[in-house]
Amino acid sequence: MTPSSGSSGSSASRSLRKLGASDLEVFPLCLGGNVFGWTADEAASFAVLDAYTAAGGNFVDTADSYTAWIEGHKGGESETVIGKWVKARGNRDDVVIATKVSQHPDYPGLSGANIKAAADASLRRLGTDYIDLYYTHFDKPEIPVEEIIGALDELVRAGKVRHIAASNITAERLQESLDLSDREGLARYVALQPHYNLVSRDTYEGPLQDLASRTGLAAVPYFALAAGFLTGKYRPGTTVDSARAGRAAQYLETERGRQVLAALDEIAEAHSAPVATVALAWLAAQPTVTAPIASARTLDQLPALLGVADLELTEQELTRLTAASA
Repeated sequence: MTPSSGSSGSSASRSLRKLGASDLEVFPLCLGGNVFGWTADEAASFAVLDAYTAAGGNFVDTADSYTAWIEGHKGGESETVIGKWVKARGNRDDVVIATKVSQHPDYPGLSGANIKAAADASLRRLGTDYIDLYYTHFDKPEIPVEEIIGALDELVRAGKVRHIAASNITAERLQESLDLSDREGLARYVALQPHYNLVSRDTYEGPLQDLASRTGLAAVPYFALAAGFLTGKYRPGTTVDSARAGRAAQYLETERGRQVLAALDEIAEAHSAPVATVALAWLAAQPTVTAPIASARTLDQLPALLGVADLELTEQELTRLTAASA
């Protein structure tokens, strides 16, 4: 079975972006799978995945630990939903699936043996024989990079993983990993998944972003909408029915949060676009960023996310948002 590098839709292919130095071409909005099997049941998840791919989307992000934090869940529920959907639709080769290792209750950490066992478990749940992009979810500094990269390289050589990536890692450890790969001719990280958005810039900008730029890594930011705050639905005096409402509402209490919201409102009105689309468009325009990650638990939430593929902000608008978020 030969996987394709992107969507089969010709209209969508114009929107695809190359993921770093890999042969993967991805839609500029990566669909987050953290809600699948959690706030979106199987039917709702299938509906969102269907609509996303119908619009040209081809990049789905999950992790082996999703949704272990829910009582009665074991972890891997999101992967299982995605696996069932791919099987039902027969579209495995058209979808770029990213998943992660280190946080599953049964497969914690990044020892070489654990990485390989966790990958096999993810492959079973996803119902596939290859993972397109495999992330170390949280770096474990007590494990030598030689052991981590060595195990990931074995997975790539075995054909179980096409490309490798890192998330939640320091610039120092990332540099050490890249140096090892280059020196020993081992599989090399092609992407980085940082926490990054308009109200959380110092979690990526600086040494990590500089390193990604210097070494050709693609950034695929998570929390792209700040737990929903950057959708604009959180306003003074409003109550939002969401599992993440508490975290998102905290941004309203900060000067930066209010300034960003005001700038987003202004630019969204000028474009007749949703606030979320504008927030994602700013992120997608930042150096090194290939595709922000955002999730939708209902079909109603999806159009605002997909809009990032068509909305291009002016330099003046980007500058306005950058200043508001400083």
